[in-house]
Amino acid sequence: MPAEPKPARPRAAQTDADAPDGARPVSAIPNLGPAAEADFARIGITSAEALIALGPDAAYARLLASGTRPHFIMYYALVMGLQGRPWNDCRGAEKDALRARFDKLKSSSAQNDESRSQLEAALDMLGVRSAR
Repeated sequence: MPAEPKPARPRAAQTDADAPDGARPVSAIPNLGPAAEADFARIGITSAEALIALGPDAAYARLLASGTRPHFIMYYALVMGLQGRPWNDCRGAEKDALRARFDKLKSSSAQNDESRSQLEAALDMLGVRSAR
């Protein structure tokens, strides 16, 4: 006797009507799954609407400021998702322009890390504060 198929996992709310408070989860945005949703929730972005309002550059800058390691594919998947496009739909000059934006965000984040005080660095090393 064949095994019964496993029930499908419920998908994230896709419409405002599906979400109890009218807000869609971050994972309702194309290309963003549970890991991205958790990363954004950690920095206080808990709905697709909040992420859309913030925009990709400001949202990604917040992730970097919170200590998330820079990752170009995650950045352009976010940009493409906010445009309703597949993550791998970015090519040629458009991808080069996104790379320049990403490098600028990454550079700004690195400058902020260098400006931390010695006290903050010591607290991070001791584990009193979460490492950035």
